[in-house]
Amino acid sequence: MNNIDFDFLESAITTDSKLFSNNEILTWLSDRREATQTVVRQIHLASMKNWKVDELTGDVRHVTGRFFSIEGIRVRTNWGDLPRWDQPIINQPEVGFLGFIAKKFDGVLHFLVQAKIEPGNINIVQLSPTLQATRSNYSQIHKGKRPRYLEYFNGEKKVDLLLDQLQSEQGARFLRKRNRNIIVQLLDGDDVEPHDDFKWMTIGQLKELIRLDNVVNMDTRTVLSGVSYGGYSKAALEGMYRFESSRKDSRPMLRSALLNGSTRNSFRDILSWITNLKSTYDLFIDKIAINQTSDWRHSGGVIARPDNKYFSVIGVNVSIENREVINWDQPMVQPSQEGLVAFIVRPIDGVYHFLVQAKLEAGNFDIIELAPTVQCLTGNYRIGLNEYSVPYIDEVLAADKDCVLLDVMQSEEGGRFFNEQNRNMIVDVGENFSLEIGDNYCWMTLNQLLRLIEFNNYLNIASRSLISAIKF
Repeated sequence: MNNIDFDFLESAITTDSKLFSNNEILTWLSDRREATQTVVRQIHLASMKNWKVDELTGDVRHVTGRFFSIEGIRVRTNWGDLPRWDQPIINQPEVGFLGFIAKKFDGVLHFLVQAKIEPGNINIVQLSPTLQATRSNYSQIHKGKRPRYLEYFNGEKKVDLLLDQLQSEQGARFLRKRNRNIIVQLLDGDDVEPHDDFKWMTIGQLKELIRLDNVVNMDTRTVLSGVSYGGYSKAALEGMYRFESSRKDSRPMLRSALLNGSTRNSFRDILSWITNLKSTYDLFIDKIAINQTSDWRHSGGVIARPDNKYFSVIGVNVSIENREVINWDQPMVQPSQEGLVAFIVRPIDGVYHFLVQAKLEAGNFDIIELAPTVQCLTGNYRIGLNEYSVPYIDEVLAADKDCVLLDVMQSEEGGRFFNEQNRNMIVDVGENFSLEIGDNYCWMTLNQLLRLIEFNNYLNIASRSLISAIKF
């Protein structure tokens, strides 16, 4: 077994810690929430300090030309039933850091987790990576303080590299946005300067707390989803008594994460399926002025549709203590409703397989990404509000309670999205569920999904959010 894989697996099955128990972590979060004053109020987009709404185009940009902008795009595609649409989108071409510092305590890998306040967070304070910073932030374009622990990720300090990936953000809201997901381990004998906003936790602890509403932020979830636990034969797994003898109801999921083979589709066939879709379908993006987009307008200090569908772009003034900058204005995306993201799973030869959807979104870097079985971002699944049919929605929403493996509300990234949350679900539909599926769906084991995450632009952020919550 690879030492790094073993260390990750050991951490993942350690669901509590002698350093800080889960209850102590939750108490600490509550204390940080009460100790830090946070005020977020909506303001007119044109009133934002250091941001400019272009009178001609309607686009919104920072006066430095950095950070991000809100622009209009026109989408053309031969995928699905809607060949063309316009929308505003966040253009943030910078690659930021989402990084954890790791260290062993009593032989178990722990991660330095931050109690971070973001203006759009539900619950205000959520568990975030050690470092969560855009290039503009850590370059101090805002003239604020340098992010804490940056030196462990930018090459200033020597560390052992455990994980380093580029991963996408929300394809429906960001234009080809990616972040560097990274985990570094302190060298033997090294330690970090302690701070009240940071504590050490295992992967298993984080997975436990992900199952509570709006406690673990999106950036933590995306980094955790990239952790691989290795791949092993059936014979090798049988010898791993320590892991196979964990909770009985988790054994199929653990085998799904670790087992090579016993798959409905080979990894080669999966890659061919994805390649064929990317070769068959087109995605053309033309930048246009927001004032030229159909159905979107500046009105009353926000950018929105007259029917208020999907989302709006609002301005906010933010005052937060204990940040690199304690007061600022910015635009944010505000959703019209919460959404639903859900994986259907079923055992095949005793190994859980996930029903994965190939999904095209306007901001995707490479046409399609792999999404959960169901992904409805704006509440369109609600009865009476459906604008299109959603395959497998009934199987998810009508599932018996005993078949629901995960059901939790999760916030989207609180630095760009204002109080946006999605219902995250994993549903076991049982062995009688048909294996026959549509052309844009595929059955995969968790091991195969984790292998794909190692490469750029394969799994979208909704899939990764769900995968991060799977515990062993």
